[in-house]
Amino acid sequence: MSDVATNDTIVDGVAGRYASALFELASESSKVADVEGDLGKFQSLLDESTDLVRLVRSPVIAADDQSRAISALLDKVGIGGLAANFLKLVASNRRLFVVQDIIKAYRALAAKARGEVSAEVTSAVALNDEQIAALKETLKASVGKDVTLQSRVDPSLLGGLIVKLGSRMIDSSLKTKLQNMKVALTEVST
Repeated sequence: MSDVATNDTIVDGVAGRYASALFELASESSKVADVEGDLGKFQSLLDESTDLVRLVRSPVIAADDQSRAISALLDKVGIGGLAANFLKLVASNRRLFVVQDIIKAYRALAAKARGEVSAEVTSAVALNDEQIAALKETLKASVGKDVTLQSRVDPSLLGGLIVKLGSRMIDSSLKTKLQNMKVALTEVST
């Protein structure tokens, strides 16, 4: 049995402990990829629905109501097995508010087990397959390992990218550049 939680800073706090436990269970039953796929599907649902985000984050919704809603949703979208049981457990333990962090930590553990590095990319518009492939190659050249990307779209960036790779963050978004120019101009005029 490996002590994953204490060996890596990617799995700290409540989310890290849950992710480590799930990863260990998935490893023992050779279901790491299946669970990762199901968690990715659930993350996509969260990305698409502000109502679902409200459900998982709200402290005023009763645990029973959260559990019933999550169970119905999982059945509807076809998430089953270990991932479904785990998400139901998280709901019954009133820890749904950290489910996105759990998913992120689990993905990082799975990527590390495959010898990959995980990166988050936020862009103003959805990246096409060619752009994703080019970004993966650039990051691979930088870190010397295969890179898995989780991409998000944030229109408020206006243009450019924000790439988070481990503890490093590269922010080339137009929004940040404009904010930096505003600060520079304010300092010059005073």
